[in-house]
Amino acid sequence: MPALRILDRLEEILIASLMAAATLLIFVAVVHRYASGIPALYPLTAAIHLSWAQELCIYMFVWMAKFGAAYGVRTGIHVGVDVVVNQLRPGLRRKVVLFGLLCGALFTGIVGTMGARFVYGLVDTDQTSPDLEIPSWIVYLAIPLGSYLMCFRFLQVAWGFWRDGVLPHHDPGHVEGVVESPQAARDLAAEARADGARP
Repeated sequence: MPALRILDRLEEILIASLMAAATLLIFVAVVHRYASGIPALYPLTAAIHLSWAQELCIYMFVWMAKFGAAYGVRTGIHVGVDVVVNQLRPGLRRKVVLFGLLCGALFTGIVGTMGARFVYGLVDTDQTSPDLEIPSWIVYLAIPLGSYLMCFRFLQVAWGFWRDGVLPHHDPGHVEGVVESPQAARDLAAEARADGARP
């Protein structure tokens, strides 16, 4: 569906942008801190105030973590112990997996609702963040938005599993953007068959 593809892309862009911006800001703040100890550069560094950088980085990492968790559900990269579940007979395994996914959706839906109520309570207050002095409700908006998105992803995965019996799976050996040549794939398959034939 086009709407889901747009949501997927926005999610990826938001996470990547927050990660890149936070990394760049931390780098600049560290260089600034060390450069301010050099007497020749002190007049230049004294004119630049980065006291707010740490607070902003913390907020960016919180937002990145909340949306990254939803991305993890969608792509199947969350760590899970499924040794026992995989030993169950197919019918029972299906029920256990669906139960787990629906529990995840219920939990994140509850957290999202509690977060939304908390944010709604902050809107009418004058609370601001210490250094940036932005309204606190904007900072805490990550909780309901990220939690509701994660709830949606749990339901999306549960629906796909109920319909097709397939869970999203992340291959740690796969590198995005690297295309394996057909010959390399055949060589790897032949090597795997040879390894399987050895005693």
